[in-house]
Amino acid sequence: MIGVAAVLKKSRVLYNLSLTAVFALLGFLVMGYHPGIEDDGVYLSAVKADVLPSLYPHDADFFRLQLQATLFDRWIAIFVAATHISVSWAELFFQLLSLFSILAATYAIAEKLFVDEHARWAGVAAVAAMFTLPVAGTALYLVDQHLHPRNVATALILFAVARILASKPLQAVPLLLLAVLMHPIMAALGISFCVVLALTAMEPVHAWLQSWRGSLAAAVPLGWIFERPSPTWRVALETRRYYFPFRWTWYEWLGAIGPLVLFWLLYRWARGLGNTVLARFALSVVIYGVFQQSVALMMLTPPSLVRLTPFQPMRFLHLIYVFLVLVAGCLAGKYLLKASVWRWAVYLGVMCGGMFAPQRALFASSPHLELPGQKPGNAWLQAFAWIRDNTPRDAYFAMDPYYLEAPGEDAHGFRALAERSQLADAVKDTAVVTQVPQLGPTWSKQVHAVDGWSHFQAADFERLKAQFGVSWALVAYPAPAGLDCPWHNDTLSVCRIP
Repeated sequence: MIGVAAVLKKSRVLYNLSLTAVFALLGFLVMGYHPGIEDDGVYLSAVKADVLPSLYPHDADFFRLQLQATLFDRWIAIFVAATHISVSWAELFFQLLSLFSILAATYAIAEKLFVDEHARWAGVAAVAAMFTLPVAGTALYLVDQHLHPRNVATALILFAVARILASKPLQAVPLLLLAVLMHPIMAALGISFCVVLALTAMEPVHAWLQSWRGSLAAAVPLGWIFERPSPTWRVALETRRYYFPFRWTWYEWLGAIGPLVLFWLLYRWARGLGNTVLARFALSVVIYGVFQQSVALMMLTPPSLVRLTPFQPMRFLHLIYVFLVLVAGCLAGKYLLKASVWRWAVYLGVMCGGMFAPQRALFASSPHLELPGQKPGNAWLQAFAWIRDNTPRDAYFAMDPYYLEAPGEDAHGFRALAERSQLADAVKDTAVVTQVPQLGPTWSKQVHAVDGWSHFQAADFERLKAQFGVSWALVAYPAPAGLDCPWHNDTLSVCRIP
């Protein structure tokens, strides 16, 4: 009998792992894969610099300084060195592993909250389909379309939550410590929720409030916060509207407050049904949300604490949205889907189709899955590929500081994909400056040096070369007279500056 039980248990584990892998693949196909976009312009550049230190001799500060608090890039670089596979394949592998881990963790959470198996898998399916659900006002998705330390930290935090729900809080500690090494800010928020969740199982609400003092103290860094911000830092900060909740629209505030109301209703409903675990979980989400929102407003209201703004304390909503999607999916599975095949088909079709369409519109000029070894999918990626393969590693490029917003560019980072140094841009590098204020003067000087880019002539490029040492330029085709341009397509030219 013991042997039969062991075989059945093993079969059950294999079944769960296989179904989780299927949903992870489904989520991957719906969300797409776009390495080098948005934040990955920073993280992927750092990984490539760790693997090949001769890259980026002119501008490494625009990614290295921001990543001093994480081991993410070094971890990927060590894996590449140990396995001898390319960075591109390593990033894809860990992206898929992150998706699988997030879904495995959500199933472990659902397993503690819901008895019905259909409910659990419906929750997992909902999270998979809605990986790219925007989190109100924060410029975050549940999961990014590229490998991001936030994806890894999210998986670790969710596994920690599952361990606490399983009444094994000590097992959550190493998971949360690993999350800190990947993404300290998201890990701090995860730790805050885990503390609240653990206390709900031991103490009444009035006792939990005593623990918040320590959380608040931990959220306030050291004295540099109170230093007078530089003008260039303030300019960079103003480009990020989502840093300022008081500038959010009414529907963004609805997206911030609405989930807390829903979890409060869930708490009362679950308590009425006698589902203690679900009720305590929902109440934990409410307490965590109210506390973190209060902390966020206290951090962002006084002018003296403006240096705290880049910590984006409203990111606490990310974890709440993951739980919201998971629980909503579980409830749909329990009360609507059950074992009906056609209902499941409609459920998956509506959710996957509803999330797939916006992603295709968002990256309309690029393949939905930008896989390693694939032919470049648009004019900008073609230029980046030629530059990567045909210019010296110490090449230093000048380009339109707003290139990331150009039609068809689809937010692909030059540094990460062309693997060459560039003058600071006015879109993504501004976010780096908000995190690393000492880069402000350099960023401002370089961005303003290319004011009027669309009207540049040979003399302007020669001025940039004399001022900054740039030796190449990525310009619109046809290129200005006087430049030596060994490559072009219908949109762009790659040129040497004489």
